[in-house]
Formats: sequence, structure tokens, C-alpha cells
Amino acid sequence: MARPVISHQRGPDRSQYVAYLAGCVTFSYGASCFIAADLGTDPLDVFALGLLEHLPLTIGIAQALFAALCIAIWAAWNRRRPVISPFVTFFFCGSLIDIARAADLAELPVPNTVLMFIGSLLCAYGSSLIIISGIGIRAMDLIAISMTEHWRLPFWAAKSSTELVLLVTGWLLGGPVGIGTVCFLVVVDLLVQPLMRLNGTVLRLRNAGIPSLSVAESRA
Repeated sequence: MARPVISHQRGPDRSQYVAYLAGCVTFSYGASCFIAADLGTDPLDVFALGLLEHLPLTIGIAQALFAALCIAIWAAWNRRRPVISPFVTFFFCGSLIDIARAADLAELPVPNTVLMFIGSLLCAYGSSLIIISGIGIRAMDLIAISMTEHWRLPFWAAKSSTELVLLVTGWLLGGPVGIGTVCFLVVVDLLVQPLMRLNGTVLRLRNAGIPSLSVAESRA
């Protein structure tokens, strides 16, 4: 059974690094647009804000703790050593979001609902690039990939189920849920897998994050 690829013996090639960097930039700008729309937070932030209602933490610490939990589960499930690359992605994307917000780059002259939708699309495409790069895959996506590989679930179903659990948990803890939360959950989770396929068929990018998807698509 194929396993999620985090690194290769000879190291990632240049196209993987380009896909990773492009994915981080695209995802971060999308997240900045989503935040600027101010119509709700994504499931991870719902959970983090809900946790803050009960524990003296910060959003960054809450998200880092959740990422560490996801990595620990992934490592135990796949019998591999924990990886630190998701934390690099976490820090890199977070820094890009801070820069975009400080420079008001996401303050586009469009209605907030349009800005929310643009942000969701960019987050979905950025996520697809990060995953196919096989570099620094986000911690929650590692769990979704493992579900795809071990249980033969479609990636969108695995990702949606994990984020739905996160969303419900955060809501029960007191985290804020709005129309933006639902938009993020539906648009991002449903589009990531088709966009990975698009990257392969149109841009001819190899899916180094979920090799089994590339194999299945080549046989279709």
C-alpha cells in the first residue's frame, strides 16, 4: 500500500519546490482575503477560538498544539518518525498572512461575500499545490491523506470529515461559526482533489503528496 510522501531519498526536485512556494503564497493570500471578508473563520480557527474560551492560550499556540497532535497521529498510524516540515509551512504561511494584512493587500474593492469566495478558491488551489509538492504538507492534510491511503476514501471525503469534526468540536467549545465557515468547509474541501487532478492534467505536475491518486488517474 502506498504511503504519503513527505520526502524522497534524493530530495524533492525543482518543480516540487516551485509548487510548494506557489502553494504557500496562494494559500496565504487566500486566507488573508478570507480574514478581510470578516464573515466567519475556518474550522481550525473555530476550534482554536473555542479552546481559548477554556484555556489561557493564544491562537498560534492552540493551532500549533493541534498540528503536533495531527503529526503524532500520522507518525503512529504510518509507523514513521514525526516530521517538522508542517510546522515550517505553518510558520511560513502565517508570516505571509501577517505581511498581507499589514500591507492591506487583501482589501479589494469588492463586496465581502465576493472576497470570501475569492479567498476560499485561493485557499483551495494553494492547498492543492502544497499537497502535490510533497513538501511541508499541512498537519491536518497528513491525516486526510492517511485516511485516503489506508481506507481508500476520496481525499475530499477524508478532508471534509476531519474538518467537520474539528468544526463541531470548536462550536461546542464556544468558537464562532458563520457563513464564511460553511463556505470554507464546502468550497475548499470539495475543490482540493479536483484541483490536484487539474494540476496533473493541465500543468503536468506530478502528485508527490498522494502518489496513489496519480496512479488511479493514469489508469482511468
